[in-house]
Parts: sequence; structure tokens; C-alpha cells
Amino acid sequence: MEKNYKMVAKTFFGFEDILADELRNLGAMHVTKGVRSVQFEGDKGFMYKANLCLRTALKILKPIHSFYIHNEKEYYQKLYDFNWQEVLDLSQTFAVTATLQTEIFNHTQYVALKAKDAIADAFRNATGRRPSVDVLHPDVAIHIHIQRNEVIVSLDSSGASLHQRGYRTATNIAPINEVLAAGILLMSGWQGQCDFLDPMCGSGTFLIEAAMIACNIPANVHRKEFAFERWKDFDENLFNLIFGSCIKKIREFHYQIVGYDKAPSAVAKAKDNLANADLGDYIQVFQKDFFTTEKEDKQKPLHIVFNPPYNERLQADTEELYSSIGNTLKRNYPNTEAWFITANLEGMKYVGLRPTRKIKLFNGKLESRLLQYKMYEGSKKAKKQAEE
Repeated sequence: MEKNYKMVAKTFFGFEDILADELRNLGAMHVTKGVRSVQFEGDKGFMYKANLCLRTALKILKPIHSFYIHNEKEYYQKLYDFNWQEVLDLSQTFAVTATLQTEIFNHTQYVALKAKDAIADAFRNATGRRPSVDVLHPDVAIHIHIQRNEVIVSLDSSGASLHQRGYRTATNIAPINEVLAAGILLMSGWQGQCDFLDPMCGSGTFLIEAAMIACNIPANVHRKEFAFERWKDFDENLFNLIFGSCIKKIREFHYQIVGYDKAPSAVAKAKDNLANADLGDYIQVFQKDFFTTEKEDKQKPLHIVFNPPYNERLQADTEELYSSIGNTLKRNYPNTEAWFITANLEGMKYVGLRPTRKIKLFNGKLESRLLQYKMYEGSKKAKKQAEE
């Protein structure tokens, strides 16, 4: 049996709780939350499953070495002394990235360069040759994290960020990151329990992630490659077994997922992406202006999640946009739970509705708020009285 080892899943600020829950539900051991990260334990098969299934993880790192340093010389020497031939062949390419929270160094690229030198020198002195560096598509991606005077060396099992699901080939001007979209959906409580609407769907990311959650489709089922597939110890039979097991857990979905966008180009892009994700049977996209629509069945529950345009990248009249959002929800969408993310903190006050929840997130580098609005049939007061 494969033995368990420690791993780290990287995520966005604010998603640590959701990612920890995802890991526990998958079967991870000793789950511990950090900042933008969650530590856990599992075996090789679980590492494969984590990369395949986690919706809110950006990377899965496997620590392979750690040590303490006081200066640059110790850093180089301890990296040089590690047995790199256990994880890297001369025929393979490698690359090094780094993150720092230390006073010993002040530049990540320099730290990565010194690590590269130590690895190359160790190989050259042992074999007379050195492996090549490939920063774009390395066979083995090595990550160095220095926290004060502790150095943690990890292998990046994911490769390209896990938000690159593989289904999105067409995007609009300001597409939302797939991991951010999935995290927002999970944070909103979406599990496929009713009809779903994204009224400003753009290239369809929320729609696709919502369908994948509802049907329990592995997040990265369409991804072409993971970095661990190029590792020396990659077990293709085990990976195929894990993949097949995850596919068997896909379930049917018995509600509607619908997207609106007023731009014909966005609708076309969304439909292309739906086809890539093989989800055309579950999702419908229409060219409609949300502000001229209304809910077809006022009694049926509806879950709305969307990403309205931000002034930073898409020009919109702030007051008109946000007041229209509030008015449309209030007048035309009773018995609805609506969520949207915005980096326009000024625009929130024009919605004219009091949010039930307000959660701080980041969309890229933009500080944002995820807002929840619960729309009732009639007044909220009447709703409460009816329940009593």
C-alpha cells in the first residue's frame, strides 16, 4: 500500500474553509487551514484525485524536503546536498518557482535562480551532465517556499494552474476565473437543488461550473495534462482507476440551468464553451437583456449567481447599472436567492436592497464583495408572518 504524506492545496483568499470541506469530503486526512492554502495528508492516488476533483484548488504541492537556514550560503548548500536524482532524471527538464516571507532574501527570482544553480551543480558534479531548464513546460516543476528561516521544497503536481479546466477556449472581455466561479457557487450554497440563472453570463463560466457541481462532474475532467504524469513514479494504471471511479459518481440533474447575455458575441462564445464541456444538454443560453426579463414561474425557487461588469475593465454607468440590478430583482424575481460579485464597492449602495450577506473576496488583484440578496414574494415581513 502507498503511504500517506503531507501535501498543500493552494487557493484564493476567502476559500480556505470551502477547500478544507472539499478535501474532507474527498477523504483527505489531517486537514489544516492556512492562508490561501490548506494542508492535508493522503497517498499517491489521493493526490491524483485531488487534482482531478477539487474545484477550489489552484495547485497541489507535494513537499519533499525542508530545512532551516541563516544565510544564502546555507540555502545553496542544503539544496545542493539533497538527492535530486530521486525525483529528476537527466533526460527531464525542470523549473523552479519561489515564494518568500523572510528577511534573508528579498527577490523570488534570485531565490529560484540559486536553487536552479544548486540542482544543476549537484547533477554535474555527480554525473558530468546537468538536466535542462524549461520554464514554460517543465517535466518537473519545483516550488521553494521560505518562511522566516525555514525552507520548504515541494514538487508541483498540477503544473498549469488548476483553474485551466480545459473547456474554455472562447472568452469575453472580462472572464471570471474558473476556480473563483466554483468557489462563489459553493459559497452561495449551490448544489443543484433548484433552477439556476446567470443573467449576465458572458462566456458561460458560472453556467458550466454550476452544471459540473450539480452533476458531480470532476472539475478537471477536460484537462489535457497534470504535471504528475511526467514524474518518475507516475502510476498510469492507478490514475486510470481513480479517473474511472470519479466518472462513476457523476449524477443526473433534474432542473434548468439558464444563461442570458445581451451581447450576441458573448452568447456565441458561451455556446462554444458549453460544447467543449459536453454540457449542452444541461444548459441553455439566450440573447436577452436581464433588465427586460422576469421570472417565468414566480413560485418556483431560483438560484441566481452572476458577475456584473466592473468599471475597471468594462465601462458601465455605475448608478444606472446597480440600481437596475436591484429593481429587476425586486420587481421581477420573487422567491429567488441572488448572489453577485463586484469590485465596484461604490456601486453596491445603488442596488437599493440590503444584502443578507457580504463576503470579502479578490477577483484577481481587485478587492471585491460577494453579495447575497434574498427576494421574497411580497414583503419580507409578510414572509416571516406566513412562516409563524
